[in-house]
Amino acid sequence: RKDDALAEMERLSELAALGEEQTELLAAQVEEQSLQLPDLEDAVTKAQATANSQRSSVMQIQQQIQVLAAEQRNIEEQSRQLNTRRERLATDRSALSAPDESRLELQRVQLSDAEEQHQVTEARLHDLQDLVPALDEARRTQQQTLNAESGKQADLSARLEALKALQEKVKTDGKLQPWLAKHGLDGLQGLWNRIHIEQGWENALEGALRERLGALEVSKLEMLRAFVHDVPPAKLAFYSPPEAITPDVSGGLPRLSDLLRVNDAGQRAVLTGWLHGCFTAVNFEEALSQRGKLQVGQSIYVKSGHVVTAHSVCFYAQDTEPAGLLARAQEIDNLEKQVRAQVLIADECRMAMARAESTYAEAAQRLVLARRDAAESQMKAHALQVETLRLSQMLEQTRARSAQIDADLAEVDAQLDALQERRVTAEAQFESLDMQLADSQERHAQLEEHVIEGQRKLVQCREQQRTLERQAQEATFAQRSLQARNAELSRAIETAQQQSSSILEEEQRAQIELNRLTDAAAQAGLQNALALKLEREKSLGARRSEYDDLTAKLRASDERRLQLERELEPLRQRITEFQLKEQAARLGFEQYEQQLADAQADLIAVEQSIKDGNVRLLGMQGDIDRLNREIAALGAVNLAAL
Repeated sequence: RKDDALAEMERLSELAALGEEQTELLAAQVEEQSLQLPDLEDAVTKAQATANSQRSSVMQIQQQIQVLAAEQRNIEEQSRQLNTRRERLATDRSALSAPDESRLELQRVQLSDAEEQHQVTEARLHDLQDLVPALDEARRTQQQTLNAESGKQADLSARLEALKALQEKVKTDGKLQPWLAKHGLDGLQGLWNRIHIEQGWENALEGALRERLGALEVSKLEMLRAFVHDVPPAKLAFYSPPEAITPDVSGGLPRLSDLLRVNDAGQRAVLTGWLHGCFTAVNFEEALSQRGKLQVGQSIYVKSGHVVTAHSVCFYAQDTEPAGLLARAQEIDNLEKQVRAQVLIADECRMAMARAESTYAEAAQRLVLARRDAAESQMKAHALQVETLRLSQMLEQTRARSAQIDADLAEVDAQLDALQERRVTAEAQFESLDMQLADSQERHAQLEEHVIEGQRKLVQCREQQRTLERQAQEATFAQRSLQARNAELSRAIETAQQQSSSILEEEQRAQIELNRLTDAAAQAGLQNALALKLEREKSLGARRSEYDDLTAKLRASDERRLQLERELEPLRQRITEFQLKEQAARLGFEQYEQQLADAQADLIAVEQSIKDGNVRLLGMQGDIDRLNREIAALGAVNLAAL
């Protein structure tokens, strides 16, 4: 065993030399391998960082692509909504029915003509309203004049008839009438019927002539011899007119015969003879003062019939029925002239009254027609005004709606153009990002291969280093074992076993380390990346849900706005209709208010009568029209006849 131990020791020495040489070689290799390991680790780290950066770029590009896809979906949705809105606006524009402008212009011309006609009728109505009261006043004045003249005529006629009756009574009630009828002389007229004297001298002439005033004319006085035996029952004178007038040779006092107005020369001669020596004086005092100029048989008469002679005064009194006969006769003549003149005046007044009545009736009828024409022209102008206003408002509303639709269409077209530009831009970006994604993914794959290759080299390097270290340790242990073998060969086997156990443990640790360095690091990075990806996908899903929610709300808001726009047009039409009705009612109110003001009606009394009569507005216009037709059917009314 010793030889064996020596031989073993020699062999171990050789082995120790070889082990030392191998140990040095392994140490150099381990040192060289240790120098390569940091470079490989840095290269793997850089490659991993580059791969991670490239992976982030890929994910960023994918996110951009997803955003672009969502934006494209949004663009398509907006385009669909805008196209729908454009079709609806086009339908609304085609449905607009604007009134004909030529019709509106014709309506305005008719309105202008109607207003001008209404002004003409109003002016004619105002003129007639001013003229009719004046004509009525003139008619009343003419009626008063006619009544006054008719009254004068009636008074004169009554007075004339009374005087004629009295004169006739005096003529027929006397004692001479039967005697005259007996002798056939009742047809003769008394002298008083044929003579006239200046106004106021009738009593003087009666006082001078006395019974001779009623003298009867005969051709020859010799015919009166038969009456000697049958004398008249009362004083009666006869005369026969001479052929010539006896000249008067009296002085300068005014003669009573000069006051006579007799056309018959014979009668004048008779009267001149009878009144010879009869003079006149203005008053009684003058007669008294002139009596000294009188000769025998001469006398002076005054208007009252009193007579003054040179030595006497006789007062006249109407003491018999025939007294005042001449005055009454002259008064009857004057009254007959006045009655004839008054008849002419009354006839002229009647004709003037008839003319005034005719003029007033014609003016009143013209006033009724003018009022009807004014009311009709006002109603026509009002209807044309309402129709023109309605057409103008419809045209303005149509133009405004058309302009609004055009503006909305322009806005929609602009939005569609903008969306088209966005779509083209998005498609270009999508193609660019798609190409970038392909390049990035290819680059990422290459970088991943580089990382894997670097990791493989790093693992190989580490494995080789661990192998070299193990070999170096084995060589060291062998060297030590050999050295210890030299010291204690008996424990060589034990030491070798211990070294073998240590090597096995080291190998297990190395294997664990190798597994840790390869699988654990990759799994940890992968899990982190997967966790980050899940987190980002959750965030993206939340944002996408929020975006979809906002898109749905926007779509609901657009639908609500469109519904409100559809509901707005009927409301506008109703507003326009109510405005037209309000204007028509206001114009009607102003018309009736003006009519009440023209009629000077008491509004409080009218209101009270409406309340008392339970008058309802419904049907009043029909009743008014019916009454107007009935009034027009009556025609012109003669108010004087009423």
